[in-house]
Amino acid sequence: MLMCTQIYFVAHGGIVQGVGFRYFTRKRAQEHGITGWCRNTPDNKVEGEAQGDDEAMTKFFKHVDDGPRHARVVKLDTEDRDVVEGESSFEIRH
Repeated sequence: MLMCTQIYFVAHGGIVQGVGFRYFTRKRAQEHGITGWCRNTPDNKVEGEAQGDDEAMTKFFKHVDDGPRHARVVKLDTEDRDVVEGESSFEIRH
């Protein structure tokens, strides 16, 4: 059985809102079998939680750190969290 981890993340940027960052993140999560959520914050960041096996999470966070084409991620903070049982999708929250 693969080890499952959950990580809270915040993407700080020159530009992470208004460039499709949340939709890009959801698409990459779906490609790698990651569950969780993401949303814009009032202070122009994107935050979320992602959950999956270690290898998938490594690939996912490489994409998130790069961001979509017009984004500019300056810093990606991550913090380990407890796994959420029964989560089945990655959603964009408003």
